[in-house]
Amino acid sequence: MKDKRVLCVSSEVIPYLPETEMARMSFDTARMVHREGGQTRIFMPRFGLINERRHQLHEVIRLSGMNMIINDMDMPLIIKVASIPKERMQVYFIDNDEYFKRKATFSDDDGKLFDDNDERIIFFAKGVVETVKKLNWAPDIIHVHGWMASLLPIYLKEYYKDDALFADSKIVTSIYNNDFGGTLNNELINKISFDKIESADSIKEPNHHNLLKIAIENSDAIITGSEDISDELIDYAKSLGKPVLGFYPEDDFKDAYLEFYQKKVLQE
Repeated sequence: MKDKRVLCVSSEVIPYLPETEMARMSFDTARMVHREGGQTRIFMPRFGLINERRHQLHEVIRLSGMNMIINDMDMPLIIKVASIPKERMQVYFIDNDEYFKRKATFSDDDGKLFDDNDERIIFFAKGVVETVKKLNWAPDIIHVHGWMASLLPIYLKEYYKDDALFADSKIVTSIYNNDFGGTLNNELINKISFDKIESADSIKEPNHHNLLKIAIENSDAIITGSEDISDELIDYAKSLGKPVLGFYPEDDFKDAYLEFYQKKVLQE
């Protein structure tokens, strides 16, 4: 992986949020690339419960100041950055006061999903791409972790299909068993179609399963991030001819992931 550029995109990364399977693997995968001589950039949302002072986040003025159009609304994009201690890896935080200031991730104190989670995932996908464009950093691999980043593949394949920066980028999606229960706002598909994306039928009902499904459809390869992923999703990925890597636990994933990156994704 020497000198390869890997963009890691996840809603959860340690040490910024509590440790979960996805937060740990998002970190471990990026660290693996970094230690193998690759270049990494990690992107995640700047949720309001992230302690900016403790983790030394600071705004990057030259990257901030853009507006994302979400369903015909101008939403300011703020970019913050921090470095993971001891690893010398940069983490970029996608921020917006309307979407991410609240002191919670996806649901309120009663466990009810936020009504604007649909717009938040659109904003996150577009914010990541626009920031990478400003960095002028062309990734060899874009590794997407989890459902909140599930729209990134379709935006890259359709909305940004003519952008030369991503012409040679390969998209890998890791799917996890972290079902949020229920569905997001059913207007999600219409809000995506505002961006002239018309092939999103899989999310007419935007539940966890279907969000992973649309990520699978628009990715080049799939990694099984949880041991108990439904066979239906794995079989669906294989039916589309996608390379699929089975589940590997945290202590045993390194060699399998490296070989998958090199032989199945980059096809070196």
